[in-house]
Amino acid sequence: MLNVLGAYSWVNIRFLLEGAWVTVFVSVLSILFSYILGVILGITRYVNIKWLSPIVGFIIDIIRNLPLILIIFFTYFGLPLLGFKPAPIWASIMALSIFEAAMVAEIVRAGIASIPVGQMEGARANGLTYWQGLWHIVLPQAIRNMIPAIVSQFISLVKDTSLATIIVLPDLMNHAQIIYGQNTNYTIPMFIALAVIYFIVCYSLSLFASYLERRQKKSIAQDPEDEDVQGGDMPLQ
Repeated sequence: MLNVLGAYSWVNIRFLLEGAWVTVFVSVLSILFSYILGVILGITRYVNIKWLSPIVGFIIDIIRNLPLILIIFFTYFGLPLLGFKPAPIWASIMALSIFEAAMVAEIVRAGIASIPVGQMEGARANGLTYWQGLWHIVLPQAIRNMIPAIVSQFISLVKDTSLATIIVLPDLMNHAQIIYGQNTNYTIPMFIALAVIYFIVCYSLSLFASYLERRQKKSIAQDPEDEDVQGGDMPLQ
């Protein structure tokens, strides 16, 4: 019992929270970069630009079918061979951003493809160019539909940050390993602490995703125009 209480001393808790801050920092930047890059790649793959779209699609398929830990190894151990040696924190952000961008790109492509073709046809009939119709008509509807899936993907990103401990990223997992490495009696208490902290962060994000999904359904139910949009029958003004 004393060993358990000792594991949760203020010194250890503060050390864990310092690691949790690194985890949150890496997660936030990775989410930001992967979302921006993923939207660009997803649109590029969807619009079928000659030569470019097939190449982008091929790269996305390669990244999606590689283990994340392999990408982390490459960014940390491979890039120095090319003359660029990032610190563990930036190597982790780069690896997570690249991997998650490929996942987000596929969500974006599928989200745009789910919008009825009549929406683009209506936009073109009202004088908009293809890109204007995609930007102003199709993409806003697609992003609203994609929000729950994207948030779920970002929940996985937060959990995947723990893999970066292999390159000594000073995150939550790494700090827990340091604590129970000094006293093996703290192993189980640290695992419990890790589970609680990761659960709080990820469950909060899942509640946010559920809230967005409920809000989306409520707005569609209350606004008949949204129902027409989803059915592809709404004439553009």
